[in-house]
Amino acid sequence: MADVATGRTRPYDIVVGLEVHCELRTATKLFCGCRNAFGDEPNTNVCPVCLGLPGSLPVLNRQAVEYAMAVGLALSCEVRPSIFHRKNYFYPDMPKDYQVSQYDQPINVDGHLDLPDGSVVGIERAHMEEDTGKSSHVGGGGGRIHGADHSLVDYNRAGVPLVEIVSRPDIRSAEQAVDYVRELRAILVTTGASDGKMEEGSLRVDANVSVRPAGSDALGTRCEIKNLNSLRSLARAIEHEAARQWDLLETGERVVQETRHWNEDQGRTISGRSKEEAYDYRYFPEPDLVPLAPDDAWRDRVQAAIPMLPAARRARVSEAAGVDNALAATVVELDLDTLVLAAVSARADGRRAVNRAVNEVAAEIDAARRLDPAAFTKLLLLEDQGLLTATQAKQVLAELLTSGGDPEAIAAARGFEAMASDALAGAVDAAIAGHPAEWERFKAGDAKVTGFFVGQVMRASGGKADGKAVTALLRERAAAG
Repeated sequence: MADVATGRTRPYDIVVGLEVHCELRTATKLFCGCRNAFGDEPNTNVCPVCLGLPGSLPVLNRQAVEYAMAVGLALSCEVRPSIFHRKNYFYPDMPKDYQVSQYDQPINVDGHLDLPDGSVVGIERAHMEEDTGKSSHVGGGGGRIHGADHSLVDYNRAGVPLVEIVSRPDIRSAEQAVDYVRELRAILVTTGASDGKMEEGSLRVDANVSVRPAGSDALGTRCEIKNLNSLRSLARAIEHEAARQWDLLETGERVVQETRHWNEDQGRTISGRSKEEAYDYRYFPEPDLVPLAPDDAWRDRVQAAIPMLPAARRARVSEAAGVDNALAATVVELDLDTLVLAAVSARADGRRAVNRAVNEVAAEIDAARRLDPAAFTKLLLLEDQGLLTATQAKQVLAELLTSGGDPEAIAAARGFEAMASDALAGAVDAAIAGHPAEWERFKAGDAKVTGFFVGQVMRASGGKADGKAVTALLRERAAAG
């Protein structure tokens, strides 16, 4: 493992398991009719159920259950009967002093997530629970309760439905952890279960990090880094924590199992509290909720409603366009696969379609949502047929993204007519005659000079020459001596 700070290789492996808390996109909370909305005036979306007042009774949100089932099915989990428990603790962010969660009988178990690089991360469980309120600590710096002047609590978030997705400790680097969360987020957004907005807290990540000597199978003592809300913070926190733990082991100290907090400004983790075990929470079954047992028909309806997932979309683009999985992943991540597939189905060059999508189209991603697939396809076919050069095609595409229209008409209006073959040959011969020294280098096999001659011909033709045709003519002339 390369140390980020020193760059030297250190003889340890990182072991990471992630717990991702995903807020579900329901209109109301998990057990009551209060609005589930981000950014509302604090403490306006609360009721006796949220606050756990005597006599209030929870009513389970059916849409939340269906979203939770969709998440589990998308992660290849077994969806099975489950029950809710009360998880007892005393914190200011949960006014009733317990959180309704699933404990030993969660709704989703034993799944997996396939990453774009081909690696697989196991999913231990994906259980339902209610979110807690949100605490804000004022004064003292760092946003932590220690040293704060006072704290504020917003209970609007208390009771918002969550699915907590717990991975197995299969992740071996900060980069892989980022890839896992990015892929998981794409799946959650695809199913419609979450908006995936980490900046609004819709996804929050806890990272369980441990280290062990390189090549060892033993698991080290782990520390849990709480509430990481950006991919950058996730990567930095894992790298720092792994290095911290290895430094302890190298000096003969031991790693203490605990929860830690990530300080983005200082770039280090800070001790929080000792890690609670299940018995600390004194779980017991929630007496006001019946067991949840989705039947096969309900599960099948949820399964049928799940759109094509990112992995399948990548495979479809890769096969149709003839590009590698990494390039296909970029197309899908940009949500441009519909555009590319429309072009390929009309027999446009697949690699050209992908390159135009991930370069020129992606540069104007907002405009790309309005780009007519038929116009994009027609433009590619014009270029495939040699009726437009690459430079001309890019200019037409830029106008399509800006104003729309017909690519053939745009090309005609700009005077982009295909250069006649004899005129092109004449321009190539003129370039050769005007630069004898460079021509001798080209004939001697100096590939660097190719660009020089293409540039000369492009300049002389006002951009009408096709670069590939120029290169072919240069090679013909060189072969003829």
